[in-house]
Amino acid sequence: MDTLLLNKSEVGSLIDLDVVLNVVEEGYRSFNRGHVVQPDYMHIAQPGTDAEMDFKCGLDTAGGYMSIKCSSGRYRDNLKIGLPPGMNTVLLFDADTSALKCIMDGSWITGSRTAAAGAISVKYLARKDADKLCIIGAGKQARQQLRAIMRIRDLSEVALWSYREEEVRKFVDEMSQETGLNIKGYATAEDAVRIADIVVTTTVGRRGPIVKREWLKPGTHIAAIGADLPDKQELHTDIFRDAKIVNDSIRLCMKNGETHHAVEENIISVDAIYAEIGEIILGMKPGRENDEEITVFDTVGMAIQDNVTAAFLYKAALAKGLGVYYDFLK
Repeated sequence: MDTLLLNKSEVGSLIDLDVVLNVVEEGYRSFNRGHVVQPDYMHIAQPGTDAEMDFKCGLDTAGGYMSIKCSSGRYRDNLKIGLPPGMNTVLLFDADTSALKCIMDGSWITGSRTAAAGAISVKYLARKDADKLCIIGAGKQARQQLRAIMRIRDLSEVALWSYREEEVRKFVDEMSQETGLNIKGYATAEDAVRIADIVVTTTVGRRGPIVKREWLKPGTHIAAIGADLPDKQELHTDIFRDAKIVNDSIRLCMKNGETHHAVEENIISVDAIYAEIGEIILGMKPGRENDEEITVFDTVGMAIQDNVTAAFLYKAALAKGLGVYYDFLK
């Protein structure tokens, strides 16, 4: 049995964000049609440090693959030995036989499928005339969110705020040139949020909540990206009190996401969560219903996103003859 091995540059050469948007949306459909088996993900931290590793496993019976993604972060001493502080690896299995079909670097997968999630929420929950975007954070995911959202909406203005001023300057310079958009860095998060129709939060989420309810215009859509563990938070919980709340997975967001904090603080009950995004995509529930409501999409990331993205990349690699094969059963 041959297993295909794909390195980071090979995976990067196959990434097509337009395709990733489509396959992640289809993954959400599959999830809410009941075709996905997705256990809780596992989180392990190195004792005495904030170095950590997550494992997300899922089965897509519609697509025919099982996957597991291993993601690490904040291994700061790695830089001293020539390794990145965080790494991602995806294993893709044939669902019928359990045969290991592919091992691939997952860095591009994590970045692109997360960007797709934010953009899909904009597609279904932002006002149709929403054209002013605020991004909180200026790292890699902030860039990916911009690349994805500009495929969904024609943006007239992009407001940016981050804890690190040098990151803001670099983002504005590089992404203005790449996209041709009007991108401006702001001195405070409040100033950036107040101009926006769409707010996307992409920080690590460990410095406490940033975005406040009183900063939001009527009809604002928020895509909360950064908080994917119980101790991470980017939104003040009172935002949830009057909002239409949509999760990628209610079960997972109740344990790990922004929704978790709002429920824990008794701002909302579980019954106040309006829908999962797949229900809206499938037409089981309407998305935005008027131009005044504040909508919040809380995503902690799901294995099905990794699964469908990895399956697409595996098939694309086969078509292009990329990668090398290894027989683990010899």
